[in-house]
Amino acid sequence: MKTNRNVIIVLGALAALNLSVPAHAADGAAPADSIGEAFGQGKVSINVRARYEGVDQTGLRDAEAYTVRTRLGFTTAPINGFKAMIEAEDVTAIDGDRYSQAGLNPGGAGRAVVADPESTEINQAWLAYATGQTALTAGRQRLVLDNARFVGDVGWRQNTQTFDAVTVTDKTFESLTLTYGYLYRINRVFSHRHAQGRWDSDSHVLNASYAGLPFGTLTGYAYLLDFDNAATNSSATVGASLTGTPAIADGVKLSYRAEYATQSDYGSNPQDYRNDYYALELGALAKPGGLSLGYEVLGTDNNVGFKTPLATLHAFNGWADVFLTTPGGGLRDRYVKASTTLPEGIALLVFYHQFETDTGVDLGEEWDVQVSRKFGKYFTGVVKYADFARDSLTVPDVRKLWVQVEFNF
Repeated sequence: MKTNRNVIIVLGALAALNLSVPAHAADGAAPADSIGEAFGQGKVSINVRARYEGVDQTGLRDAEAYTVRTRLGFTTAPINGFKAMIEAEDVTAIDGDRYSQAGLNPGGAGRAVVADPESTEINQAWLAYATGQTALTAGRQRLVLDNARFVGDVGWRQNTQTFDAVTVTDKTFESLTLTYGYLYRINRVFSHRHAQGRWDSDSHVLNASYAGLPFGTLTGYAYLLDFDNAATNSSATVGASLTGTPAIADGVKLSYRAEYATQSDYGSNPQDYRNDYYALELGALAKPGGLSLGYEVLGTDNNVGFKTPLATLHAFNGWADVFLTTPGGGLRDRYVKASTTLPEGIALLVFYHQFETDTGVDLGEEWDVQVSRKFGKYFTGVVKYADFARDSLTVPDVRKLWVQVEFNF
């Protein structure tokens, strides 16, 4: 833990001195004329996130995870259309046996899981080539599509999800973004030490998003996922969404999202099913904040629930993470979301969820509350709480508390 403490002290001193990134290192730097210039004009990135997560869950001993996530990255300036990036990541815990690291630590047996295992690894390492409005990236990379409901980086966890992949993005046509990716390995949040920390993949993702409509953005997608060592998560999902925030009055905007997808077994999956997914959200945004109502349904067929194995799951269906895996009977989530800015620049976000299976069995309700505030240019503080109260013995009561400070340079 000594190394991480020293890093935090050094970074705190830098922030206090109000050091800033040199102009030549900022994103969008001018192309370099030589390899030496490409490195000399490159950008160093540093991120340190210190977090406490406490979990109280039915049937398990309480968990307390004190973790520090440290990342150090470097991205070259572009040269002849090429650009490269490498990023190392370390997750360290103070007394790692006070929580279950997804089963990796025998000392945490019987405690609730906090999916932030101790690990040190290369988080990203990629080479990119851009010509005109088309860019190709090969190697270990972050990939977030749309709202991350189907493909995301699980950014809330200390060790985020990355993809060993080849991706192509094209913006040749006005307002249209086309994305294709071939995913040959999924590096999951459980780290390389876990048996399910890496999935061998033969998967294709396609996404087309058109933002030229007067009332919103239309997106269509097809995600064909096949995992050798997680076969029951292999699936083919095809769908579309329409989102927008059109103005409806002076200083007031309507916010909406409508989405539908269908899914079936695919590739090496031994199951036989076909499920539907749909989501509706409607709200209003104004200077004081926003208020939305939402309804999301993940269907069921042959007792197999709709699957979202590559999603940023924490952002959906409650922060208590009770439904990271869709129940066999499917899931219906009715929710209310409210946000506002309090005095002193404090952002407040509140959710209320009611859950039931797609077959109509009540599962429980959840309250989620988050307050956050930026401190200067580099620091952000977050306090967050989730309380899931069950209505069914098939799921546990869960309460979680997070206190976090993050430095980003």
